[in-house]
Amino acid sequence: MAVLVTGGAGYIGSHMVLSLLKEAYEVVVVDNFCNSSPEALRRVCSIAERECSVVEGDIRDEAFLDKVFKENDITEVLHFAGLKAVGESVSAPLKYYDNNITGTLTLCRVMQRAGVRNLVFSSSATVYGDAKNMPISEDCPTGTPTNPYGRSKLIVEEILRDVAKSDPEWSIALLRYFNPVGAHESGLIGEDPMGEPNNLVPYVAQVAVGRRPRLSIFGGDYQTKDGTGVRDYIHVEDLVAGHLAAMKKLATEKGAKIWNLGTGHGSSVLEVVEAFQRVSGRDISYTIIDRREGDIPECWADPSHAKKELGWAATKSLNDMMADTWRWQSKNPDGYRS
Repeated sequence: MAVLVTGGAGYIGSHMVLSLLKEAYEVVVVDNFCNSSPEALRRVCSIAERECSVVEGDIRDEAFLDKVFKENDITEVLHFAGLKAVGESVSAPLKYYDNNITGTLTLCRVMQRAGVRNLVFSSSATVYGDAKNMPISEDCPTGTPTNPYGRSKLIVEEILRDVAKSDPEWSIALLRYFNPVGAHESGLIGEDPMGEPNNLVPYVAQVAVGRRPRLSIFGGDYQTKDGTGVRDYIHVEDLVAGHLAAMKKLATEKGAKIWNLGTGHGSSVLEVVEAFQRVSGRDISYTIIDRREGDIPECWADPSHAKKELGWAATKSLNDMMADTWRWQSKNPDGYRS
């Protein structure tokens, strides 16, 4: 029996594969490497001292996926494959809808034919849109996401809830997580964006290591503690632990379940920059510029539902997140191309 991890060479996927290998699961990874590197999986297997099966291909290719399921005894699926840059989704919405929605539809059809009905989906807090009250619990309305990336996640959630209603044998976890950051404590695997980073922390790390001259902060006039955007940053290892807890829960739960994965605390952009400067000893040069389309002022989680039902809670501090990010970036100044 094996766990299929789609997008398993990506940032979160690679940390998930490592956790599964350490837990003695057999792992099959499917990835088309459009925004990830095979080197990540080579390092994962080196750390774990175990191998996983890696199959290169696109989850939108139904014949390809059928073959993967026929050749492997897959019992559960962790679905990370998808595009995730908010800014890019605004300029290329069709690309995001095709990749994120079509890919999931194809995966579900193939799973159904193969008789595999346990699925953990990598969703996002962006489905809540511009929520008016903080913290955000699972009971908050999903509203209207402010960008195509968020809308693609919400559409997929709705599809998966319909799938679960149509067939009581499906067990689906919809994990709405907030802002993953950090890296494995070894410094061997971490976030390695292709081209210019779209997220704050990898950009800060690249400024610190000298790959970027300065950080542009989008908006300094929000109604927040210091005028910059506030987000709930969660360590990737805490996030992975939440996925593992959800996957185990699905063994005894049917239907579609929703859990927020966050710390329950919001940090502003300037607080993140200050924390990174503290742990790295590097000055981060920055300029505050106009707000970015699709961004919201603040967003942080109420994770109590996951604590109650999954026995899960985030354990790592903002300093831990920045220290692990700096260890990864300083050891790998050019990412997996170092």
